[in-house]
Amino acid sequence: MGSTQKYEFKVEMTCGGCSSAVERVLGRMEGIQDKKIDLEKQRVIVETTLPSDEVLAALKKTGKATEFIGTC
Repeated sequence: MGSTQKYEFKVEMTCGGCSSAVERVLGRMEGIQDKKIDLEKQRVIVETTLPSDEVLAALKKTGKATEFIGTC
């Protein structure tokens, strides 16, 4: 496995249901050590050994507008 990275994503979340969807999608993925979801700032920080594009693809499955901001 690769080394652990922290990635920041902008996810268009407007309610608790949105953040729950993000939580569910990330919770099903192998290789994610930690995740922080900030509904107010519409940010998701993921600590993982996975590549950022793989996490981004999973986040996009929520149907929310999502973009990769960078590493933390």
